[in-house]
Amino acid sequence: QVQLVESGGGLVQAGGSLRVSCAASGRTFSSYGMGWFRQAPGKEREFVAAISWSGGSTAYADSVKGRFTISRDNAKNTVYLQMNSLKPDDTAVYYCAANSKWVGITLGARYDYWGQGTQVTVSS
Repeated sequence: QVQLVESGGGLVQAGGSLRVSCAASGRTFSSYGMGWFRQAPGKEREFVAAISWSGGSTAYADSVKGRFTISRDNAKNTVYLQMNSLKPDDTAVYYCAANSKWVGITLGARYDYWGQGTQVTVSS
């Protein structure tokens, strides 16, 4: 069992930066691939980024590539999403999720555990 708690969301101006964090409970955190998803009002949840258990592999949605960076610290049971050059279109609730197998990492249905989400709002 893995419990996930996101933090670090907030309001930021367009062009600004924000880092959201996801703290995991459980001693098996380092065996899970981790992903970030987001959902804007009236839109479907979409994949943002993912990182393998070791941190050696990452993947990004085209819409955030070059602006967002996912990382993890297994000693702290935490995964991060550094978001730079933020745009109003990045406004959404951001969720972290844990995937026990590094497959289907862009598909929410492949993830086993989810956090409650943190709101990120980018003003123009």
